[in-house]
Amino acid sequence: MPSRFNSTSFLKTVSSSPGVYRMYDDKGDVIYVGKAKDLKKRLSSYFRANIPHVKTQALVARIANIDVTITHSETDALLLENDYIKQYMPKYNVLLRDDKSYPYILLSGHKHPRLAYHRGPKREKGHYFGPYPNGGAVRESLHLMQKLFPIRQCDDLYYKSRSRPCLQYQLERCSAPCVGRVSDDEYSEQVKLASLFLKGKDQQVISELVVKMDDAATELEYELAAQFRDQITALRRVAEQQEVSNHKGDMDVIGVHYASGIVCFHLLFIRNGKIFGSRSYYPTVPAQTDLEEVLASFMGQFYLNADIQRTIPKEVLLSHSFEEIATLQQTISVALDRKFEIKTHVRGERASFLRLALTNATNAVNTRLSHKNTVEQRLQLLEEALELGHQIQRMECFDISHTMGESTVASCVVFNREGPHKSDYRRYNINGITGGDDYAAMEQALSRRFDKIDNNGKVPDIVFIDGGLGQLRIAQQIVDEKCVHLDNAPLLIGVTKGEGRKAGLETFVFGGSEDTFELPSDSPAFHLILHIRDESHRFAITGHRNKRQKTRNTSTLESIAGVGPKRRKLLLQHLGGIQEVKGASVAELTKVPGISLEMAQTIHDALRGG
Repeated sequence: MPSRFNSTSFLKTVSSSPGVYRMYDDKGDVIYVGKAKDLKKRLSSYFRANIPHVKTQALVARIANIDVTITHSETDALLLENDYIKQYMPKYNVLLRDDKSYPYILLSGHKHPRLAYHRGPKREKGHYFGPYPNGGAVRESLHLMQKLFPIRQCDDLYYKSRSRPCLQYQLERCSAPCVGRVSDDEYSEQVKLASLFLKGKDQQVISELVVKMDDAATELEYELAAQFRDQITALRRVAEQQEVSNHKGDMDVIGVHYASGIVCFHLLFIRNGKIFGSRSYYPTVPAQTDLEEVLASFMGQFYLNADIQRTIPKEVLLSHSFEEIATLQQTISVALDRKFEIKTHVRGERASFLRLALTNATNAVNTRLSHKNTVEQRLQLLEEALELGHQIQRMECFDISHTMGESTVASCVVFNREGPHKSDYRRYNINGITGGDDYAAMEQALSRRFDKIDNNGKVPDIVFIDGGLGQLRIAQQIVDEKCVHLDNAPLLIGVTKGEGRKAGLETFVFGGSEDTFELPSDSPAFHLILHIRDESHRFAITGHRNKRQKTRNTSTLESIAGVGPKRRKLLLQHLGGIQEVKGASVAELTKVPGISLEMAQTIHDALRGG
């Protein structure tokens, strides 16, 4: 459709200064944010007679208004553009959703400090090491630290409630400061060494341990000397495994692969010559966007996002170059107030890092495309099998889970044309029915799902019911009642177990007509239905188990006279969980605030059946 925007009169008023422009549609939404060294020249290019790019044609057709902000320099324009993109998330911009905080390792400021995983505001006193690229890298490092330094990693409630050493002490992964099995000086020394190790000063740690080993041997404390020897050996082994570079500084290595509308930026975070971790990013890319724009947008949004507490190195290696690289480099240097370099042509060791990052990015995109193509093929075959006259955009599957009627939960999983759409998954806690009545449970779940649904809502094309003919009939009644006003009501299909309940022998039944149909067990369409059914089953069982455990944990204490919500909470928090409460002695129970000796005896007897 032609643009209703009067570009001729608008361009007469535009300055040739550097700045930022925001394009709006007829609803007043920002659909694109851009920057320019020369605003008049850049904006004029959008309204030429022959626009070569399909994406630009689609954008221009939707422009209803343009706002312009003049800046002092191209650097200021780039900074402002990044702020606007983050604020408006425009439809036609490349968008990097990197809004999650990065995790750290916390060495707390306690008398006996603990090592812990931390994400979010740094409110607790102590030293923070990181940030790490993801939670897995933190957990792996904490697991390694346990083997190298006997420092506690337990939370404060668990630490304060100990009267004897825990299993970590037996495994020689904690020196049990909670019960005085190590002196304060010895513990502080191990904390100091752990801190140095987390800062990357491996050789300094090893040197200090060698001195301690020699001193212990001189004093004829051979057992202590042997402990230091073992610690030195473990540290050297770890240092050799982690060492990847003769370059001792920090750098990010970024491999980029872009194919069929999917782009992956795979980052290796190298700190002090070690790979600190890696992470893949998949920005949202509008159709027909060229690689130049993708590269410039990602690099700007990634390194100019001040809200993300990420350490930024002085050097970044990038697998592809782009036109605006010099401007971007200068802008980031200004924003950071220090030197910052982006290098694309490197040799030797650096080149091998780039090849590794590029290989990972390529594999990630190929895997996603393969998955996307597989799902698309399965959907097309299912459409043919069902003889549908339209594309399937959304499918849902419902399942019921309980144990002998206890803690009934219904699940609803959702698949679209890209596979599982987990953000739309739902669980329904089923209440007010006779235990074990799957028909009533299915009725309640579907009534809640389709109550007040309209054509503007998320209407599924197909709803699969994991159950027999009785459950399918109940489901069809609810859909007929609740969806009568929809333009296209969902098609219901029952998935019934095969002979002997064997996988691969399932039968499918249409709702309403109750006609059965079969698909070959090697058909991709058959596999798609089973995938949805199995995912629904898994999601329902997980919800049921969580609900059952919560119910049982609460009910065991609720049945004890005199133990109200406040005391239950104190018992569980102070002792660390229901199993610990059940295993606690009367003396340990009395240490919980508000629990008298008499009450402790009552709780002990009730939980032990005494």
